[in-house]
Amino acid sequence: MFVYKLISYVLHPLLFSFMGSFLYLYLTPKHIVKQQEYIILLIVFISTYIIPILLLAFLKRINLINNYHLRSIDERKFPVLFFIMLSFLIGRAMTSIQIADLLAFSFFGIAFALSFTYLLFNIKVKTSLHTLGIGGVIGFVMVMSYEYQLNFNSIIAGLFIIAGLIGVSRLALNAHRPKEIYIGFLLGLVSQFISFQIYQNI
Repeated sequence: MFVYKLISYVLHPLLFSFMGSFLYLYLTPKHIVKQQEYIILLIVFISTYIIPILLLAFLKRINLINNYHLRSIDERKFPVLFFIMLSFLIGRAMTSIQIADLLAFSFFGIAFALSFTYLLFNIKVKTSLHTLGIGGVIGFVMVMSYEYQLNFNSIIAGLFIIAGLIGVSRLALNAHRPKEIYIGFLLGLVSQFISFQIYQNI
């Protein structure tokens, strides 16, 4: 059980935006200067990890959530809404300064996936944010592979193994039902393909 908890903590949903950004800047052909890469990573890390953690601490302090696991749908609603807006704003900021447009659209994909997740709350479906996150990273790496005509098959295979470990750990901890695991993964994956289609058509 300790191993499953460790996997869930180490591969926390808040880290996947940073992971996707790092892979983008590390794997794709260099088209921005190194200093800009560091700035992008710092902004993404602060915006998608530090700020949400501070938000959760505040919500816990005022008793709007019981703990950081967000076990109930009601506890998830505001944090998910917050992350939808945050992802959209990060994407908008990147497109407005015309830096890393493909990465910007990956954030729009995240916003789309989380928006659908929020809608599913209405029918009492608690989508796995863990598998949504890793599904989004896999989808984004596939998009990068196609866009830049680079072979990322070994990386994608490794990410699928990580996705499997995450799914097993969430089930073992009774955090989700199987369908919530699958829905999360598919939402994360497909949303990146949708955002890429929009990116290609603008």
